[in-house]
Amino acid sequence: MLRTIVALGLLTFVLGACELPRAHGDASAVIVGADVELWEEVEASFLDAMAPTIQTVREERPFRITHQDPLDLQYWNNLRRFRQVLVMGAADDLWVSEALERYDGELGEPPILLQVHDVWAQGQQVSVLILPESGQAEAVNELAGVLQGILDQQFRDYARTRMYVSGRNVELADSLGVEFGFALTFPNVYRVVEREDSFVRIRNDNPNPRELIREVGVTWVSPIPEELPDQSELEEWRHEFANERYNDPQELDLAVTTYREIDVNGYNGVEFQSAWASPEGAWPAGGPFITRAIVCPERDRLYLMDAWVYAPERDKYEYVIQLQNILNSFECR
Repeated sequence: MLRTIVALGLLTFVLGACELPRAHGDASAVIVGADVELWEEVEASFLDAMAPTIQTVREERPFRITHQDPLDLQYWNNLRRFRQVLVMGAADDLWVSEALERYDGELGEPPILLQVHDVWAQGQQVSVLILPESGQAEAVNELAGVLQGILDQQFRDYARTRMYVSGRNVELADSLGVEFGFALTFPNVYRVVEREDSFVRIRNDNPNPRELIREVGVTWVSPIPEELPDQSELEEWRHEFANERYNDPQELDLAVTTYREIDVNGYNGVEFQSAWASPEGAWPAGGPFITRAIVCPERDRLYLMDAWVYAPERDKYEYVIQLQNILNSFECR
């Protein structure tokens, strides 16, 4: 087993960093600088390790990974200025040693994973995989899962920060508690679009509902059933709920699904994730959804909630994380 050292947070900011150009690209675009032969050997396993941790839609990955030969300076000199860069190789490889100039910690023996900022651009994060002279592919495969966990958590933190830029809608959480016996914390840009005695829909369709919609619907049953619903029961409930409550019908697209038991702030439940699509003959649309059933003993209720995204021609991973953050704020009131 190769010895792995993960070093995070030890950053050096040297004079002249403010003179660097601003980083371009977004937080989900990762440029990989690595020797061509090494990349060809590890590409398939590396991409598998960087798979999503939550369901979106088929074939969508959380990070758009682009390899570039760092010896091809015509392209590397531009791509290395992206916001997210990963370099891998021996410590004395030029593309690695330049990144290490920003690091002031002790390195020890490779393999090592560390992160530094502002190497080739301002506002940039560079992940560095320092590999031994031999067994480099094995070292990459060992570190890839660790790197995925770090980048995914950092992206989740980024998504959480972005979604609450407008502020937290405390007033809405309080009114849900008084009227419906539960609370969810939404950003201020969400609004109630429909409510009845035991049902509420909250939506964010900014900037334009033809381009982006995020919606959460909640209802409940009482008393709490003896057993939590299984996947087929959640599928049936979600199908009926969408056809009865949503503006347009939504069929289940069950090519990829996940079903699991969950614990949310001490309340146990189950979660079903998959994708929805418009029925045949309707305007073509679709996207991911998260359906949950959460037990609330204080109210003797099983809350059923469904959160979905419509974001044509956009990456959806960040929006699913946003909805997951909202659902994770569930409390009985």
